[in-house]
Amino acid sequence: MSITQDSLSISEVAEATGLTAHTLRYYERAGLMLHAVDRASSQHRRYSGADVAWVVFLTRLRSTSMPIARMREYVQLVRLGDDTTEARRDLLLEHRITVAAQLETMTQSLAHIDYKIANYTMKVDGS
Repeated sequence: MSITQDSLSISEVAEATGLTAHTLRYYERAGLMLHAVDRASSQHRRYSGADVAWVVFLTRLRSTSMPIARMREYVQLVRLGDDTTEARRDLLLEHRITVAAQLETMTQSLAHIDYKIANYTMKVDGS
């Protein structure tokens, strides 16, 4: 890919994604990018739109507590191409089960917190 006016610097990507430049560099060092991020003649990183979309997807996986090792496994499958579609789907389905269980636990915890708030509100308001 050639460097174009549409490519973004690491600071622009950090601002757009809410990540730090350190995290973006880490994702690259950890092998989580689909391919090496392009470099300008100054050797500064230049991210394409596809790179940014991939970083956003990685961020979503991390926000659901997917371990870096599991993310790396997923990335390796993507790099291998369409022959790994089933394996990628299965990996994401397994992760979805974990996320759904975490969500259920959080929902139950929120219900307990709401219950306590309602009790304290009744005591405070004298209702």
